[in-house]
Amino acid sequence: MGIAPKNFRYSLKDGVAEIVLDRPDRLNALTFASYEELRDTFAAMDHEEAIRAVVLTGEGRAFCSGGDVEDIIGQLFSRDMQGMLAFTRVTGALIANIRKLRRPVIAAVNGTAVGAGAVMALACDLRIASEKAKFGFIFPRVGLCGADMGAGYLLPRIVGLARASELLFMGDIVGAEEAARIGLVNKVVPHDACRAEARALAERLASGPAFAHTMTKQMLESEHTMSLEAAIEAEAQAQGICMMHPDFRAAFDAWKAEKPIVFAGAPFPFKTADSRGAGNKP
Repeated sequence: MGIAPKNFRYSLKDGVAEIVLDRPDRLNALTFASYEELRDTFAAMDHEEAIRAVVLTGEGRAFCSGGDVEDIIGQLFSRDMQGMLAFTRVTGALIANIRKLRRPVIAAVNGTAVGAGAVMALACDLRIASEKAKFGFIFPRVGLCGADMGAGYLLPRIVGLARASELLFMGDIVGAEEAARIGLVNKVVPHDACRAEARALAERLASGPAFAHTMTKQMLESEHTMSLEAAIEAEAQAQGICMMHPDFRAAFDAWKAEKPIVFAGAPFPFKTADSRGAGNKP
C-alpha cells in the first residue's frame, strides 16, 4: 500500500519524498493525529528504498506554528500527569524519527516556524529559509521548559551553547537573516524560491551515493558522544565499508571514462554544485 498519510500531503518523485503540512488556515498547526502520523511516516520512510532524500515544508505563509492551541493545548488541561507525559513522548518520538531516518532531510522553511515547528526544522539535516521565515522556541512564553522535543540537545550543536541558551530561555522570535547569521539555517532565499531551492538541493542529494549518505548521517549522529580517537576509528570502519560498495567503483570507472557518475538506484546522473557531472574531468 505504501505511505498514504491523511493529515498532510505526501509525494515521491525522482527519489525525493516531499511532506507538505497542509492546514494553512491554522498556520499548519499540529493536532494529536498529525503528530502521530508524522512520527509514523518518518519511521516508515526508513524502509522505502526508493526514497533518497526528503523535503519537509508547509502550505501558505507558515512552515508550522506548533501544536494547535484549540485541538491540543486546550485539551491537555483535562489530562493527568501520565496523560501529559504520553503526549510529550509522542512529540519527542517525531523528532527522534526525523534524526533516525537515514536519508538527508531538508526543511523548506517557507514562513513561521515556532514551537514544535521550530524543533521540526531543527531536526532536519539542512534548512533553506524564505526571506519571510521566522523562528521561535516560544515554550517559555506559555510557562514551559525551553528545552522541548530535543531542542536542548539539537540547538547547541547548531548555534552553540550560549546562543542556544538565549533562544531557549527568552523564547524570542528570530528572522531569517538573523537565523542565517547565527547558523540556524543554511541559506536564505527569496520567498517564492524557497520550495524550489529545497527541491533542487534534494534532487542533487538524490542523485548522489545513497549508501554513503546513509553512513554520513549515521556518523554525524553517533560521533557526537565519542572521543576523537573513537570517532576516527568509527570513520575508518565506515569508509572501509563504503569502499566495498559498488558506488565507489562506479565513481572511479566514470572518472576514467570521463562520463557522469550514475550511482546505484539514482534517478539521474550525479549533480554537482556547478551542474557538471562529477565524472567529468575539469
